[in-house]
Amino acid sequence: MSPVAMHMSDGLLNAPTSVAFLLIAAIGVGFALVRARADLDDKTAPMAGLVAAFIFAVQMINFPILPGASGHLLGGALAAILVGPWVGALCVTIVLVVQALLFADGGLTAIGTNVTNMALIGTAVGFFVAMSMKSLVRKKGGLALVAFVSALVNTVLASAGFVAEYAIGGVGGVEIGTVALAMIGLHVLIGIGEGLITAATVTAVASVRPDLVHLLRGTRPELEVRA
Repeated sequence: MSPVAMHMSDGLLNAPTSVAFLLIAAIGVGFALVRARADLDDKTAPMAGLVAAFIFAVQMINFPILPGASGHLLGGALAAILVGPWVGALCVTIVLVVQALLFADGGLTAIGTNVTNMALIGTAVGFFVAMSMKSLVRKKGGLALVAFVSALVNTVLASAGFVAEYAIGGVGGVEIGTVALAMIGLHVLIGIGEGLITAATVTAVASVRPDLVHLLRGTRPELEVRA
């Protein structure tokens, strides 16, 4: 078992833990589905499709961090900033389910934990961090900074979710201290890469169509373009 892969595989957790987090993920996604209806409009719906496609494509590209370990964009902060937390959670969920079913990236029994970590925790953390720093988008380079920090924190806390789940029901034969050190330590580095990608993507969209960036809603028009 590799303790540094964000996508959990089959057999990494015992059955009760896998079922419990499948229920948690189902409840969370169901709630997001209900709340997302208020955010979907003629602009958000097409953007959500583009966000999901982008996250899917980028997640297929791994970048090496250390020998034998690699990382990829999780997408929670990116999705939350561009289309909001509810629609964003659905975008990431769709990506994870498709990857598990068609590409065996993440086990079928681990869909619940993967969705919990990357679609629910990741998107929620990314959104709350971005909102707490929203005043900074009024400054030059502020949007890029907000996107970077949101993505970094989202990545680290999503990896902490992995560690917590392994502590509850892990059967991989690796001690929890080793898993925690590898996952969280490594994902600080991965988060830097995610932050750079997220900042570049968000600022690129904002420079062309700031009205499509969910985080910029409510800011004055003259401030929206100051990516």
